[in-house]
Amino acid sequence: MARLPWHRTEPAEPTAPGPDPDATAETAHLGELVARVADHDHDRDGDRKDQMVALTRGLAGAAKGAAGHRLRGAGSVLADVLADAAPRLRIRDAATLRVHHPGRSDDEIAELLVRNAARTTAAMGAAVGALAAVEFAAPPTLLAAPVQLAAETLAVAAVEVKMLAELHELMGRPAYGTGAQRGSAYLMSWVRQRALDPRVGAAGLTAIIGAAAKTELRTMLMRRAGRSMTKLAPFLAGAVAGGMVNRRVTRSLGEKLTAELRGRRR
Repeated sequence: MARLPWHRTEPAEPTAPGPDPDATAETAHLGELVARVADHDHDRDGDRKDQMVALTRGLAGAAKGAAGHRLRGAGSVLADVLADAAPRLRIRDAATLRVHHPGRSDDEIAELLVRNAARTTAAMGAAVGALAAVEFAAPPTLLAAPVQLAAETLAVAAVEVKMLAELHELMGRPAYGTGAQRGSAYLMSWVRQRALDPRVGAAGLTAIIGAAAKTELRTMLMRRAGRSMTKLAPFLAGAVAGGMVNRRVTRSLGEKLTAELRGRRR
């Protein structure tokens, strides 16, 4: 049996344990919550706050349920949830984006995508202070940072993945393959902070979610979470500053990828 990324074999056991159905279902549930939070194009007043609270509670529940079990560390939890969420993101193709923004050029649409994503991640950073009112107890064996920051990290990452995916679509550089392969490709574009290699076809995407890539994803998420912890400590008092940081980082990433994709198109 293939050894799954979130399992660890004890020396005394002859074989690695099979996948935990409860953990798999829980990851899928959290992945769906993350994908909903990232769908900022259909956000209504109060919706995102409710979704963020639901995500925070879900992560807190996962932490409590896994307490005492030899399953996963914080980085692996976040990586598994985001990897599950990526294929669930509602990615609009170039034709749909043009319909949603009539009369605008592709460059103008790209600028709007980046601006809207930056505004959304800024709002998420500012909302973390409000989420502090959600009561929970996160075992340090699973989540070293507060669960609110874990929820924000996942939500911000998903928004940025969606932004990068739609920029690729708009600029005529979409990912190939099935929905899962495309989601994984766009996710790794976010992890590596650069556009997809146009020479990689669907067949080459099978290695994208391998062990090395999973390590990159985990490292990137923990770095993002650590940055938020530094900005928001103590007692999550710097929520406004966290929003400003999110806006700047998201905009910088979007502008970098837009320039790269625009250059390749030309």
